[in-house]
Parts: sequence; structure tokens; C-alpha cells
Amino acid sequence: MKTSKILLGGLAGGVGFFFLGWIIYGMLLNSFTTANYNQCAARPMADMVWWAMIVSNLVYGLFLAIIFNWAKVEGIVAGVKTAAIIGFLMAVSMDLSYYSMSTTFLNFSAVIIDILAYTFMTVLVGIIIALVMGKRSV
Repeated sequence: MKTSKILLGGLAGGVGFFFLGWIIYGMLLNSFTTANYNQCAARPMADMVWWAMIVSNLVYGLFLAIIFNWAKVEGIVAGVKTAAIIGFLMAVSMDLSYYSMSTTFLNFSAVIIDILAYTFMTVLVGIIIALVMGKRSV
């Protein structure tokens, strides 16, 4: 596959992660995260390090696009399955790590909700990447 398709898929994925993160975590789950996450660890909106968040989203989008290429993902359904597995495993790994070593999550239900939200967000981005990379077949 052309490098340009991978880069475009990664860019689209990064933009997708940025906006879906804002919608899912910033809007839909805002009350839940405020009540169930340790707010002492959260930066106020005015102090957010935007460049780091943007780079993080772009890198994760590129990570998925590269995996789609390596795995020869063909079609949107294969993209959904691959993204779901990657998103779920990443979320379980990160969230259980945070839960075990920090006070980021105030209870275990917050871990479960975060795993589900992160997996769902990764699936949606997987669809975006598959479409951008030209994997339109089912």
C-alpha cells in the first residue's frame, strides 16, 4: 500500500480521535468523569497542553493505520473488528495500570466505563481510517 494512504488514514484517524474524544469524554461523559475520576490529576481547561494532545491523537491514528496496512485489513467490517480488538486491549492495559498504581479512577466502575468508551471511540476511528484508506467493501 502507498505510504500516502497510510499517512492520510493516520491523519484522518488522529482528527477523528481528537473530535470524538471531545464529544465522548468532554461532553457525553463529562459529568461521569467529574464524579468518578480524581480531579486533582486533571488539568483545568485553561492549562491543557494542546500540542501534546494533538500529537497523541495523531500518533494513535497513525498507529491504527499502520496496523491496518500490516494486517491487510480489507473492508469496513474487518476494520471494525481490528479496531475493536486494539482499542479494547489498549484500554484494558492502560486503565488497569492506572487503577493499580494511581488514584486516577475513584472506583472500578469508572474503569469499565472508560474501557467501553475508549473501545467504542477506537471502533469509530477504525471506520474512518478504513474509509480513507479505500477499504470500502464490507
